[in-house]
Amino acid sequence: MAVVENVSLDELKAGLADGSIILVDVREPNEFKEGRIPGAILNPLQSFKPADIPTAPEGKKVVLACRAGGRSLKALEAAQAAGRSDIKAHYPGGFKAWAEAGEKVEL
Repeated sequence: MAVVENVSLDELKAGLADGSIILVDVREPNEFKEGRIPGAILNPLQSFKPADIPTAPEGKKVVLACRAGGRSLKALEAAQAAGRSDIKAHYPGGFKAWAEAGEKVEL
């Protein structure tokens, strides 16, 4: 069973603003090109490589996100199964909730 920490929209916004969150988008490249949360790095679930996710320095954390929370949970489980105990947070609302809240989107 994976250890899961849900990150709220406000927590994500604050962490991205102050640099304490490393956001990893696990959607597919075509989805990422169509719009993404500013500052997100891409590591698609289809070819997910936990080793490619940077290790968060002290005081920072890695947060996974997708479109609506399903794929980020699968990626989180895969990362933990691969020995990445430092990866336990995801944004369950995903890009969909971010965009619907009227937050800035990068193209």
